[in-house]
Amino acid sequence: MFLVRMTDRLTKFLMIVGALWAFGLCLVALTDIVLRAANIPFSGTKEIVANSVVIIVFMQVGFAVRSGSMLRADFLVIMFPAGVQRVLHVLALLLGAAFFLFLLWSSVEPAMRSYVRGEFDGAGALQVPVWPARWAIVVGAGLAGINYVLLTLVEAFGLRIERMDL
Repeated sequence: MFLVRMTDRLTKFLMIVGALWAFGLCLVALTDIVLRAANIPFSGTKEIVANSVVIIVFMQVGFAVRSGSMLRADFLVIMFPAGVQRVLHVLALLLGAAFFLFLLWSSVEPAMRSYVRGEFDGAGALQVPVWPARWAIVVGAGLAGINYVLLTLVEAFGLRIERMDL
């Protein structure tokens, strides 16, 4: 299925970029710690970290959905018969799709506004643009929503797709 392959490629790519971004963020934090110990302030670390965490999470949420590694508390569901479990699983997937697609819908306007206005976070020597974090929410929520819809169709109609692994 073409759509599944395309979303899988994009999902894996964004997950890898998010992981590399997290590694870079560790270097920023380490640099800040070392420079603070040397009494040389590194301004902007708070703003970089705050915006980067949002970007990293939303770059990786699509992979978490598609790979089936989103948090699930099924301790009660496993007590039901298989048919009821399947219905509840489809319902949970639909709720996940609705949540992320609503998040996508509600995030597009603020992302566009942030980009057009050139919104920045922080004051002083280093100001960090906010629009990349806002657009990461749009892209990540959209991809997670699409992945939830695909998984809902797979589960509801018994379709076969490959399990996504790294």
